Amino acid sequence: MELKKIPILGFAIGWLSDEDVDYGIVAIIIGILIIVFLLEVVNIPQSRMVTFAFALSPIWLPYVSFHIFFDKYMEMVGKKFAIKSGRVLYEIRFPAEVFKSPEAMEIIFTQLFNSATPDNLMDTYLDGKRPINYSIELVSRGGDVHFYMSLPEKNVNALQDNFYAQYPGVEVIKQNIDYTAEVPSDLQGVSFMSFHFNKKKKSVYPIKTYIDFGLDKLPKEEEKVDPMTPMLEMLSGIQADQQLWIQFLFKAHRKKMFKHGQLKAEGTWEDDIKGEIDKLMGRDKAETENAGFERLTLGERKTIEAMERQAGKYAFECAGRVIYVSHKGEGNYDGGLFSRMIRSLSQTEIVGQNGIGIRWRTDFNYKMLSDPFGKRIPAMKKGELHEYKLRVLFPKNGAMSNNIFSTEELATLFHIPGKVAMTPTLNRVPSTRGEAPSNLPTGILPQ
Repeated sequence: MELKKIPILGFAIGWLSDEDVDYGIVAIIIGILIIVFLLEVVNIPQSRMVTFAFALSPIWLPYVSFHIFFDKYMEMVGKKFAIKSGRVLYEIRFPAEVFKSPEAMEIIFTQLFNSATPDNLMDTYLDGKRPINYSIELVSRGGDVHFYMSLPEKNVNALQDNFYAQYPGVEVIKQNIDYTAEVPSDLQGVSFMSFHFNKKKKSVYPIKTYIDFGLDKLPKEEEKVDPMTPMLEMLSGIQADQQLWIQFLFKAHRKKMFKHGQLKAEGTWEDDIKGEIDKLMGRDKAETENAGFERLTLGERKTIEAMERQAGKYAFECAGRVIYVSHKGEGNYDGGLFSRMIRSLSQTEIVGQNGIGIRWRTDFNYKMLSDPFGKRIPAMKKGELHEYKLRVLFPKNGAMSNNIFSTEELATLFHIPGKVAMTPTLNRVPSTRGEAPSNLPTGILPQ
């Protein structure tokens, strides 16, 4: 049963959650008051209820303890697998002229899909085998824009092969020093803010993709409308003492089952998409499928077509994070920059269908209730920086959980733009370099 459906307590939790107030302590207090009130109503001594709870502890205590142990154990072996796999950071520098549509990037994401299906239970529960975690990052340091990708070291060759195959002239350069090292872990002397962004609605409803923008038809550069250009312009327009990091974490979406390390079995999003389409078409009420389809509006038909198209593609579990750093010191926030960043994400929104929005931030609407002693926000900021450097996400509430994105949606958010992106500080390869023709006479080969 969902907490929000509980009378009184659910209403309080729903209101506090909507107002971005931490409801953990409040929910516990309200829950205790409700229990005390009910005991008074039925005239049962509180001491008897406590005695009864302890008497049943051989039943509920092992159950609770097992779930806590299981989650912590799976987290531990997962970290062991990640450490064993290693992680490297590569910068992606692309040529001045790119004539490919974002479909080329979609092919790359498709090739990188790796569900890491375990061969046996030992792979899962001893070796900690998990789907590969990737991180794509758009970074601006003082307006200088860079594209990065972080991944396990064993997958680097696959990354390079696919980029070279789809984008001739691209450079994939290993970074010996992580750019995040410029910001101290204790955040001394800097102003810091972190946001999380993701789909606003259910994952089954797609965002506006490059196909909806017509980029799959390869229009001329001057006719392109690329959803990435507003974000690139925003990144290039920050001040010299500011940094803005945009990180998109993703891993292969697969079924949840005991063999994969989950106690509760769940299907993939294809099942959810089919169920949502049946609901939209009213198949449970209509006598025939055609009868339900005739009642759909044009917008609903387009939505269903887009959902079916996404269901036929590989999917990733994704979460986005934005970090803002100002070297002027604590409290020097550029509020206008936050608004520009949020609006740059709205390029992929379809009103009534889905879009990208801010889901969480290192702040509270009511600080006196959520952080009365001023300790939680600094701790949250340090934790966010630590997680960003590790390229991981530990959800702190439901809004921070992963959403499902298809390769088409992912390629819309991150692809190599052509000349339509006129951002002057966007790092590109100065010129296309090639080897000498193989049929030149030996005596005149370049030295």
